[in-house]
Amino acid sequence: MDVCLQKMPNKKYFLAIVIPEPLFTKVEEVKHSLLESHGLKGALRSPAHITLHRPFEWKEEKEKLLIEKLGEFKNSGKFFVELKGFAFFEPRVIYVNVVGNESISLLHNELARFAQKELKLLNEINDLRGFHPHVTVAFRDLKKPLFYTLQSEFRGKEFVGTFDYKGFSLLKLEKTWEVLCDFPT
Repeated sequence: MDVCLQKMPNKKYFLAIVIPEPLFTKVEEVKHSLLESHGLKGALRSPAHITLHRPFEWKEEKEKLLIEKLGEFKNSGKFFVELKGFAFFEPRVIYVNVVGNESISLLHNELARFAQKELKLLNEINDLRGFHPHVTVAFRDLKKPLFYTLQSEFRGKEFVGTFDYKGFSLLKLEKTWEVLCDFPT
C-alpha cells in the first residue's frame, strides 16, 4: 500500500482546567515526591489539571476543526475554584480535592452537551460514574497495598489553594499529555 494513502491513526485528546501557578507547582511537587518515595510516575504523564471531558479519540488530520469548534464554545464565564485537602477513589487514586462548586459542574455539563452536539463525542455523556472534579496525584501505577498505606498518610496532609477559572485547555497525548490549545473565557 502506498504510504501516502495510509490513514493517520487517531490521537487521544481531553479537555481540562490546567491548574495555574503557583498551585500548579505545588501539585507537581506532590507528584514528584510520590515518584521519589514510591516510584509512582503515572500522574506525571499529564500536567496538574481538573478533567472536564475525559479522553477521546480524534483524527489528527481534523485537529484544526476540533480547535475551531471548541473555540465556538461559550460558557458561563469566570468563577472561583478552591482546592482543599486530599481524598481518594479506592483502591487506586489519590487526589487533591476540589471543593464542591456548582459553576464547575455547570461548565462540565455545558461542555459535555456541546461536545456531543457539535463534535459527536459521546463518551462523556455515557459515563455513569458522574462528574467529581479533582486533581489526581497518584493513580494507575498505585497498587492496593501501597494505596492503603498512602491513604493513611495523606488523610492528615494539608493542601489548600484557590484560583480564578479563566478558561479550559485541549490536551493531546504525545509521549505525555501536552496542552495543545487554551480557550480563555
